[in-house]
Amino acid sequence: MTAEAPAARPSNVRPSNVRLPGLAPLLVLASATAMGVLVLLPLYTVFHDALSKGIGPYLAALKEPDARAAIRLTLAVAAISVPLNAVFGVAAAWAVAKFEFRGKSMLLTVIDLPFSMSPVVSGLVWVLLFGAQGLFGEWLADHDVKIIFALPGLVLATILVTLPFVARELIPLMQEQGSDEEAAALTLGAGPLVTFWHITLPNIRWALLYGVLLCNARAMGEFGAVSVVSGHIRGQTTTLPLHVEVLYNDYDFVGAFAAASLLASLGLVTLVLKTALEWRHAGELSASRKH
Repeated sequence: MTAEAPAARPSNVRPSNVRLPGLAPLLVLASATAMGVLVLLPLYTVFHDALSKGIGPYLAALKEPDARAAIRLTLAVAAISVPLNAVFGVAAAWAVAKFEFRGKSMLLTVIDLPFSMSPVVSGLVWVLLFGAQGLFGEWLADHDVKIIFALPGLVLATILVTLPFVARELIPLMQEQGSDEEAAALTLGAGPLVTFWHITLPNIRWALLYGVLLCNARAMGEFGAVSVVSGHIRGQTTTLPLHVEVLYNDYDFVGAFAAASLLASLGLVTLVLKTALEWRHAGELSASRKH
């Protein structure tokens, strides 16, 4: 009586319980090292150099008139561009998710375009349109309207760069939710605005807030696009990121790093709010990022 040979395992079947001893700690160590070198070390350098001469010079650098003007301008640009992008994001997501129309794919392409376009090009577009030698430059000069080297140009550049953030958070979520609830509300006699306010908006509120946070962080930290359209006029058209560059080029390292630490602090606050939002509403936010 001969023993039967064990059945051969197909070459394309892999055991589900294969373990590689020591791999998990190695990956954790590699990730922690990369985070330390790429994120924590620069962050430490910013705050260390900002406070290298003490708290007095640090606060004095932030109270300096040009620094205060840069802070006010940064907040003004964000206060204008973020709500406009939020409105556009909700409208675009509602159109894409709830309706079928010709040019839908083109709209999605336009929404994603700023992700693949250099911020410098995003600023140059407005210079070619509204600059002194631009397409509408002569008409604007005749009517004493300033866009480039003024607040409107900074807002336009920031809006273009931050255009996708809100829309791209909402589109997948609204597509998954469908339009059954809205259709039921309309059938029961609710108008479009009532339906949006009481049905659509509550269903997307946390994803909308998440997108607004990301949009705001990018708006306050944008450098390339606003650099092209600002003209670098101190106290007038220099946002906080541009103010950092100006001070650093003037060898005012304490002032430059003080302004940079303020930007970093804003980024950390945004990160904390973003993380808290993800923990509290993980299901809805993960659904909004499935695509």
